[in-house]
Amino acid sequence: MIRQLLTGLTARAPRPPAPPAPGRPLAHARGLTVRLGGRAVLDGVDLSVAAGEVVALVGPNGAGKSTLLAALAADLRPEAGELFIADRPAGDWDARDLALRRAVLPQSAELSFPFAVAEVVAMGRAPWAGTPQADDDERAVAEAMAATEVTAFAARPFSALSGGERARVALARVLAQRAPLLLLDEPTAALDLRHQELVLRICRERAAAGQGVVVVLHDLGLAAAYADRAAVLHGGRIAAEGPPGEVFTSGLLSSVYQYPVEVLPHPQTGVRLVIPRRATESGR
Repeated sequence: MIRQLLTGLTARAPRPPAPPAPGRPLAHARGLTVRLGGRAVLDGVDLSVAAGEVVALVGPNGAGKSTLLAALAADLRPEAGELFIADRPAGDWDARDLALRRAVLPQSAELSFPFAVAEVVAMGRAPWAGTPQADDDERAVAEAMAATEVTAFAARPFSALSGGERARVALARVLAQRAPLLLLDEPTAALDLRHQELVLRICRERAAAGQGVVVVLHDLGLAAAYADRAAVLHGGRIAAEGPPGEVFTSGLLSSVYQYPVEVLPHPQTGVRLVIPRRATESGR
């Protein structure tokens, strides 16, 4: 079924990327500026991601996180600045070669046709059609569904799933693509606590296997626990960037989010805990 779905997508065999060496830059942005509706949503942003690391993009609503992710994916053309993917200008790659080098999970996943879950996940294998790696299609799809715990409803229509189930199927499609760079936009937004942890564990596992991961997160606790680096965006710029244990401070986060927060070390692990400072009501 999966092979039939992917057959005939293209007549030109692409040049698959070699597995990246640990620490090799997979994407590098310099001075990215993006204007939407006359406003600078990104204003001179520099950011890189290397093989073997998880980079979290955090910040308040409207800070530019999703715009930066789209720019890193080369899905959004910047007004100024440069983007390199796999050491080449992003514009030098055609769409299929680009899809072999980065996989993108958007915020929402909607389909107009009643594809089964397994068929949706198999769409992630489309860039590999006509290459020797296409022999791995069935295994890649099965492994991606197992990792995201969607195998049990592989035959169900995607349209019949809950929001959280759809989110996990969409992530499985990205994993099946097996690109060196994963760009994930709020992958935990529709998920319960258990599956939020599952998704971030997958991010860490993918990084340990040599891929690079950029993930947009609103949960600062997840970012602190799982990311190697965090970029804190504010007003279209990066206010701070580095290991969460260094950049997640009460002063910075309170300023960026315009709400008082406390940052405390976990008593057992030492991982930073970010807690809103709430005023207590008398009598409670």
